[in-house]
Amino acid sequence: MRPVRACLGAAAAVALAAAGTTALVTTSASGATSALSDRWYAAAPYLMPLDNDPPNAADIMDATGLKAFQLAFVLAPNGGGCSPTWGGTSPVSSDTAVQSVINTIRAKGGDVSVSIGGYGGTKLGQACADPAATAAAYQQVVTKYGLHAIDFDLEEPEYENSAAIRNEIGAAKILQQNNPGLYVSVTTAGTADGTGWFGKQMLLEAKSQGFTPNNFSIMPFDGGFNGAASQTTALTNFNSVLQSTFGWDQATAYAHEGFSGMNGRSDTGEYFSQADFQTVLDYATSHHMDRFTFWSLNRDRQCTPADNGGRTSGTCSSVAQGSWDFAKYSVKFAGVTPPTTTPTPTPTPTPGGSCKAAWSSTAVYTKDNEVSYGKHNWKAKWWTQNEVPGASEWGPWQDEGAC
Repeated sequence: MRPVRACLGAAAAVALAAAGTTALVTTSASGATSALSDRWYAAAPYLMPLDNDPPNAADIMDATGLKAFQLAFVLAPNGGGCSPTWGGTSPVSSDTAVQSVINTIRAKGGDVSVSIGGYGGTKLGQACADPAATAAAYQQVVTKYGLHAIDFDLEEPEYENSAAIRNEIGAAKILQQNNPGLYVSVTTAGTADGTGWFGKQMLLEAKSQGFTPNNFSIMPFDGGFNGAASQTTALTNFNSVLQSTFGWDQATAYAHEGFSGMNGRSDTGEYFSQADFQTVLDYATSHHMDRFTFWSLNRDRQCTPADNGGRTSGTCSSVAQGSWDFAKYSVKFAGVTPPTTTPTPTPTPTPGGSCKAAWSSTAVYTKDNEVSYGKHNWKAKWWTQNEVPGASEWGPWQDEGAC
């Protein structure tokens, strides 16, 4: 996510956390701002600004003290080509919607990082010819939004493609060289032993290219995990992987290591509570880790029976919680105490209206087709057949709210 040219030692990381935030100065005509402290980019939770019923970022900032957001995801165009888009459909070059979100955050003294990749979709590393072309596409994003931080989320299915990973790692190195001070993180799948075979191949690719980001983060969920103890074990094991791959000592490896969790119910039915987040946060801070983030702010609110009904949702956590409970752990990682009182949030329009035609397991649906299922309306993101709406937040259906 963030490319810090020189990695922070343990003492420096503690001092930075204690110092808290660095205030932003005025915004330039291009939209760029002065940077926050790296610790804030390290703590930035993921937010989908265009999908999954985006929450009001200003409300979250007021309620929690959060200053940094990790906006997701930049992909290659669905129709092909080597140019950046939001979600494969909205070109960065003509974007105004995400820019508006960024402007709101910066006007309140915050900032954003942008995440490229994620699960599913076509990544620019797959679509572009080489690292230089891939970097040029990402540089458009850095320049357009005046970024001080970027995240390379390298996972299924891209990380199984060695040429694509070579492009992504090479692009990250070029961005790091061409944008002094850019905070760069690399996020990949987590397993019980740290990360899997493809994640380890990605680390070896980084070593072969002489690339060192601010951190390599793992996502210890959707892999048979059971609460915080299994996650901290994975982080310990991943530390050993970093040591053996790069020849680092334990402290240096922790200073380059990050955690990216999932709040509430995961895609595979694991549950991670507020207590689990606190345990992992304690582990991360005591080991002077470089990053603590989670997926996602869109999910950081309690489900209603009509919203959920025991399934994983892209718009709520499926556990008992107050709004933005999980964001407060990110604030703590940044070295700031969240407010004890919660301001009344700006009301969000309640989706409603009549239900669309019922979903059918035998029908073929194409992009933008609408159906109803489970008292919600759903819109198809792409061609699909016999994929149940809401079975996974990564699936082909976008939840349009209760009907």
